[in-house]
This record gives sequence, C-alpha cells and structure tokens, in this order.
Amino acid sequence: MRKAGVLLPIFSLMSEYGIGDFGGGARYFVDFIKQIGFKIWQILPITTIGAGNSPYSGISAYAGNPLFVDVSGLDSNLLSDEEKNGFKINSPYRVDYNAVKELKGRALKLAFSRVDDDLKAKIQSFRADNSYWLEDYALFMAIAEERGIEWATWSDDLKFRRADALEKERARLKDKVDYYFFEQYLFYTQWKELKAYANARGVEIFGDMPIYVAYNSPDVWANANVFSLDENLVPTEVAGVPPDYFATEGQLWNNPLYDWDKMSTQNYEWFVSRIEHSLKLYDILRIDHFRGLCEYWAVPVTSKTAKIGVWKKGPGMELWKAVEKRVKNPKIVAEDLGIIDDKVVAYLEETGFPGMRVMQFGFDGDRNNIHLPYNYSKNTYAYTATHDNNTTLGWLYELDSDVRAGVLDYIEVSEHEWGIGGRYCKSTKAVAKLIMQSSADVAIMPLQDLTGYGADTRTNIPGEPDGNWEFRATLNTLDDVDGEYYRYLITKYGR
Repeated sequence: MRKAGVLLPIFSLMSEYGIGDFGGGARYFVDFIKQIGFKIWQILPITTIGAGNSPYSGISAYAGNPLFVDVSGLDSNLLSDEEKNGFKINSPYRVDYNAVKELKGRALKLAFSRVDDDLKAKIQSFRADNSYWLEDYALFMAIAEERGIEWATWSDDLKFRRADALEKERARLKDKVDYYFFEQYLFYTQWKELKAYANARGVEIFGDMPIYVAYNSPDVWANANVFSLDENLVPTEVAGVPPDYFATEGQLWNNPLYDWDKMSTQNYEWFVSRIEHSLKLYDILRIDHFRGLCEYWAVPVTSKTAKIGVWKKGPGMELWKAVEKRVKNPKIVAEDLGIIDDKVVAYLEETGFPGMRVMQFGFDGDRNNIHLPYNYSKNTYAYTATHDNNTTLGWLYELDSDVRAGVLDYIEVSEHEWGIGGRYCKSTKAVAKLIMQSSADVAIMPLQDLTGYGADTRTNIPGEPDGNWEFRATLNTLDDVDGEYYRYLITKYGR
C-alpha cells in the first residue's frame, strides 16, 4: 500500500513545558496530519538522551526520555493545577534543555513523593513486565547519582557486578531506585496511550533504533559479555564511520562495538530482545546505520578520528533468522545511507527490508544515481530530507549556483521563483511532487519541508556537537503547511 508520512521528532512538538511531550500537542499533530491524508508519523529515538542532547547517544537502549512525560496529564493527586502551571517554560521555538531538565526533574520528583498504594501496585506490575531491562536501569541510575555515570570508575564490586554488592546498593538506594521505576512507568504509560490514539486514527508510528549504545550505560554495564571489551571492561575498539557525504572527516562515535562471535553463541539474544522491544514501541522500525550489521567500521580506541579503521564482518543473515523466530514479518526499514558497497546492497536485498532514498543526494551528475526519483524501486522509503539533512530550501540556498541550476531544471522551478519560502515555497512543493509520484511505496517529508522553511530550522548537523535537536513547531508553523496542496498530491498519486 502506497503511503505518505511526516517526520517530526517528539521534542519538536508544541507544549507549554519547553519541549514537545506526549500531551495535547502530540494529539493535535496526529489529527492535523491525518486530516491532510498522511498515514505515517516518523519520529526519532524516544529513549534517554546523552551527549549534546542527542537521541542517538542515549544512556539506555530501553529507558524512555523522561523529558517527554506530559506534566499536564499527571493525576491531580500527584500535582495540582497550580503546581503544573509553575513548571511551565516560555520557550516555544527552541528546546531549552537546561531549563527543561531542571524543571521537569523537579516536577516528577514532587509527583513521586505522592505515590499512593494503588499507583504503587501499577508500578510494581510494570516493573515485573519490564524486569529484563528496568531493574538494571534503575539501579544504574541510582548509583550514578552518587558516583557519576562513568561506571568503569566505580568500585570493583560494582564495576564487575558482584551479586552481594549489588544487593546492598539496591537496599541502600531503595528510594532512588523506586523513583526510576516511577519515571519509566509514567513514560511508558503515556507513550502507549499516545500510540493508541494515533493508531485509532489510521496513523502508524515509525520509530528509530540506533544500532549502537553508549559505553556509560546500563546496557554495557549489565551485558559486558556481548561487547568488545578487555579484562578490565574497557573497549578494545570503538564505532564510527569513515568520511562520507555527511562528514568529510568521518564520524567518530566512540560507542563500544559488539562482540558478534560471542553473541552468536547466545543466538543473538541481547540484540534480538532489543529489536523485539522496539517493535512493541512502534509500528515500523528504522534501524540506524543498518550497514553495520553487514560490515562495520572498527576504529582503534586510541584514534582521534574515524579516518583510521577497518571494516569487519557483522552478524549478517544469522541475526534476522534469530529475529524471525521471535517476530514474524517484522516491519523494519534499513537506513542504508552513507558508504554502501555491493556487499551491503546484496545483504539488504536478502533481508527484503526497504531501504531509504534522499532526493538531495541525487545531483552528482550521474543520471543512474539511486537517489533520483525516477530510479526508485517500490520497496523504498523516499525522502525530501532526513533529520541529518539541511531543509530542502536551506539545501538549495547552499548549493553551488551551477548545481542549483541543474536541480531547478530537474524540478521545473524557475530561477526567479525557487527562493521564496513558507507556505508558498514552489521549490519544496516541486520536490514533494516528485517523491509523491515516484514508485517508492512510502514518501516522507520533514515538517520543515512541508512548511518551506530554511536552514535555521534544521534538526541536526552531523559532526557538530552543540546546537542540535532544538527545533520546535508552533500552531503558526502548522498554519504554514498548505494542507490542500498535499492532500491533492496524496490523493492524485494514490498515497
């Protein structure tokens, strides 16, 4: 079935609490895109955030970002209306992470102090259902409050997870551990309700799973045996990618790499469980840096850049055979951008998963470029731009004039009209038309392209550590979407 969707992260939604959340703004957005005819809402990872506030460097592969909890939706016996108003932040256009973390943290801790027996019973049930990740997460975070998140510096008893030491800490830090159970209960309860709301209106949630996890995380601390670590639990090599069109210096991510040989002896249990969990969170799952499951770039732990490294063999099809035993016909999309060779192409074809095409990458002068719309196959998710790209209008402004002239000729927009932004932006509408009429089963546009906005609304610049993940939409932003035009395209091209 041909469909169209909108890409907008949760943090970019409208709310009165300084960051998008699972409240009324999210439901309004679902209704808004549904009314136009979009059937998919793509988001970025909703797990905890890490360095640079990036959703791709989270502290946990499982724990949800507590900043997304809707304070206004908390029961009145947890927070009064007056107290809820006191936690509001006037920051409608950009996420003020420092203020949000401080105020929302205070709000949730105040609410936690008022948990009654009925709510305790619900939290206990949630805890039992999610014990396979929640117990380690809550204990890790409680210990980290005192000792810092760098678990390799903890005492050997805790670093090496000796059972008696863990039990002593769990008892000593009981209140702090219980807070993290409460926090995650709120997150998962509200997320489940929001997803049900979207699904009931015919909108699928398209989620995202980073391939790697952070070293300073409960995932590595509690599962050191499936990572490439030495006897002192220090990484022997780290993750990254060599130079490509996203970053000329490459990207040194510094995540620990998986020990796929060890994991294969366990039938890839840890990774399969993570995929299974993610497919319960979302209707469709994008796996970031999918090529790393075929071959991955291993960088020496002492290297200062990702230019130095070697390609090593990933788990290949063995992983998907293990997944199929647990999840039949998983709806997975492979992020196959960047450096893709024939091995990766063959691997993706063997999985049967759709890949991604981004029109901005199509203009290198090669008419066989796979990112040009007339070359799209059906089993494809086609994009005007992703969260890592500039907006389409911003991209056009930054192009060399000769390249831009070729793009404008391709999209059939004149030199005199292309640069007008906003609701009447002809260039972004022309690009949208091309991906909508293409053979790709799914066409996706970031909200910033639907509105014809420029580079100042870009979500992320790969390789830049600061100033990303901050764009927020308002009601005025949605007014800049020409809903009638996009409804026309969706109808005309069978989406």
